[in-house]
Amino acid sequence: AGDSTVTANAGWATGFAALLADDVELINLARGGRSSRTFREEGLWQKVLGTKADYVLIQFAHNDEPGTNRSTDRETEFPRFMRQYVDEARAAGIKPILITPLVRRQFKAHGKISRHAEIVREIAKEKSLPLIELHDRSLAVCNALGKHACIALLSTEKPTGGYDGTHLTPAGSMLMGAVVATELKRVAPELARHVRDVPTAASTRPASAPATRSSS
Repeated sequence: AGDSTVTANAGWATGFAALLADDVELINLARGGRSSRTFREEGLWQKVLGTKADYVLIQFAHNDEPGTNRSTDRETEFPRFMRQYVDEARAAGIKPILITPLVRRQFKAHGKISRHAEIVREIAKEKSLPLIELHDRSLAVCNALGKHACIALLSTEKPTGGYDGTHLTPAGSMLMGAVVATELKRVAPELARHVRDVPTAASTRPASAPATRSSS
């Protein structure tokens, strides 16, 4: 469950799916342009609940930022919707796992979504949930690569010129999908046998929706 950064064509889902074992079914209902509010309003969350999956991975924040008709209030609406996702998933017998949002590759202050990431961390702690730390992990990867390599490897080119610092190239999907897979094995060790080994470079930690159904 999530926005475009969770989809197969613009996010990390393709790289993540490549690392799942054959006994796992990945049901990706993430949609581009959706916030934690509009994903609910458009009935997409009900579709997630209807899958009766074993687990649901939930990542929102980018489209919750102010400035559009899909945004939410960061301090009130965003945390309320995120808590509702958790509570409703649990009520449906689905185990929720929260993911902090993929960092924007803008090579300036990353505060634009850092507060959203902190809210996700707080909710995970409050509700004793597994948390995939994608924000800090992806930030560390970008800083390690440096601006030019990061843009060349991860960021798609805009039709109007310049680079898109939000969405991922196929290579970026493989790299960030591996980060998510590594984190999943760490925070939900019962799922480790359902996730293939990840290349060492992708599994190094710095100094958190598609829904998934396993056969176990």
